[in-house]
Amino acid sequence: MNQKEVEDIEKEVYSRAFSRLPVTIVRGKGMYLYDLNNNKFLDMFSGIAVCSLGHSNEEIIKVIANQSKKLMHVSNWFYTLPQLELARLLTRISGLKRVFITNDGTGAVESAIKLARKVTGKKEIIAMENAFHGRTLGSLSLTWNEKYKKPFYPLLPRVKFARYNDIESLKKLISEDTAAVILEPIQGESGVIIPGDDYLREVREITEERDVLLILDEIQTGFGRTGVMFEFQRHRIKPDILCVGKGMAAGFPIGAIVYNCGDFDKGEHGGTFVGNPLACEVAKKTIEIIQRENLIKNSDKIGNYIINELQDIMEIRGRGLMIGIKVSDAKKTTLELIDRRILTIYSNNILRILPPLIIEKKHAEIFISAIDSLKC
Repeated sequence: MNQKEVEDIEKEVYSRAFSRLPVTIVRGKGMYLYDLNNNKFLDMFSGIAVCSLGHSNEEIIKVIANQSKKLMHVSNWFYTLPQLELARLLTRISGLKRVFITNDGTGAVESAIKLARKVTGKKEIIAMENAFHGRTLGSLSLTWNEKYKKPFYPLLPRVKFARYNDIESLKKLISEDTAAVILEPIQGESGVIIPGDDYLREVREITEERDVLLILDEIQTGFGRTGVMFEFQRHRIKPDILCVGKGMAAGFPIGAIVYNCGDFDKGEHGGTFVGNPLACEVAKKTIEIIQRENLIKNSDKIGNYIINELQDIMEIRGRGLMIGIKVSDAKKTTLELIDRRILTIYSNNILRILPPLIIEKKHAEIFISAIDSLKC
């Protein structure tokens, strides 16, 4: 089968929901992915910040095999140890108190919306301009880009949008019916937008003063992506609700909220597959490897190396291995990098770099050389 045949099958039988790059990936190992013709590509976006340990990690494969032999699913009618062990691990590394596990990041945002409205008795939520929190109806209501939302109106009512990195804009919008403020500590989908050093602390202060919950969406920034376990820890604050996902289980679907505010009562939230033993075991092992192999430190080190090497020749910003590079035509640059056997993604005119946390200097050098040769 060739690439055209693959694309023809998609046109015939699959939804048109995705804009795809012209590559069919069939396998991966470490920092590399391979296509139908066994061409080898350096992976510089890890499934949108998901494959934190790269591809086909032997320890993860072993965990999947072993847990599959014991138990993959039994439902939340019963207790399972992997679920509770993962929950305890998440509370330990976050400093928050309680966990609800979801199937993905958007499920975490939906859970956060419900929990915030439930425990406060209020209905209004303030999100940020240029935010992205997901595409289900609740999370989509908190997402800024009109092109994602317009076909699906009406969405969740009583949502306001403040200007990101503008504390005065937020202060003006908070009302007596504001249940929560939700934001990304670094905006990812809008092009790696990093707020001022004091912004998160100021948001935390004003939400505490006004008795409003703070929800931090660290689905993309969490688990070492920015050079710390969670970006909020850099700012020495704590959210009331933390949304996580993506890099939590090295490619296996899972998400969670970790929180300090109240709780659901029985029957108020749930899901058939949430917190299943297989996903939880993979997440536990992923977090263990990230910590044991000092991959958070590696994220900071290699990310700084890439930024420092390129900042004199182009506009580049980022923290750790969450990097945005401004180019004249990001889609064109992404396709040119595919020709050089490097995989990246883009948002508008920003080339987004989100490689596995296992990246080494030699891989960074390959990428830097390719970018420099394009003169973009």
